[in-house]
This record gives sequence, C-alpha cells and structure tokens, in this order.
Amino acid sequence: MRIAIASDHAAVDLKTTLREYLIEQGHEVADLGPETADRVDYPDYGYKLASVVADGTAPFGVALCGSGIGISIAVNRDPACRCALVSEPLSAALAREHNDANVIAMGARLTGEDMAKACLDAFFSAEFGGGRHTGRVEKLSNPVF
Repeated sequence: MRIAIASDHAAVDLKTTLREYLIEQGHEVADLGPETADRVDYPDYGYKLASVVADGTAPFGVALCGSGIGISIAVNRDPACRCALVSEPLSAALAREHNDANVIAMGARLTGEDMAKACLDAFFSAEFGGGRHTGRVEKLSNPVF
C-alpha cells in the first residue's frame, strides 16, 4: 500500500520512526517532510499531505504534529480527506470502520512510539464497514450548510 506521511518540526522524530516501521511492514511510503526539526508551520505540511491523498497519489496518509490537532484540522480542510485524530488503537480502527478515514493523525508529544505503531496497525488492518455509515461518510465530503 502507498502511504504518505508528513509532520511539523515537533514530530520529525516520530515521523522517521513510523516511516521506517511502515516500510518494514511492506508499505511504500512517501515522506513529504520536513527533513529536520527546524521550525515549520503544520498547516503547510497538512495541506501538502491532503493534496497527495485527495489526488490519489497515495490513498492513505499519516499526519503528525505536537498534539496532532493542528495538522488534522489542516488536512480536513480538503473535502476529499477524512483525517481522524487518534490516541489508541480502538479509535484508529473505528476511524476506518465507521468513518472511512483516509488519514490518521497523532500527536508526538502525547503518543509514544509503541502506541503510535499500534494505532497504525489497527488503522491499516481495519476496513470501512459501509452499510449505515455510507451515507454519513458521503455527507462529510459534500457538506450542506
């Protein structure tokens, strides 16, 4: 599976760890940056990740920042993306099963490496359940105000 990953400066180390973990799991990973821990703005990397997922270059993404909140908000600005901020495996699995999430977000200052790996495992092993969730997910990409 092709997966794009991006972070801000606060999550560069976790991004590197998770990128290597995903590669070990047999995934093709596109690292969208940043390469160093020099200060950057999370929206820039969230938008970059959203663009790659929205255009189909990578069907899934991993978004990381200090808390996971800011970058998840940035990714969710694109209506083609359904980014779920998670902190443990159950919410990661439910994000896929109920919400057809195509991006998982985590906070490097809040989620340790082992827990982050467990969240990735749960997210990428789950499948969208369809059924009663389908109409709701369609509304996420086609909001009516």
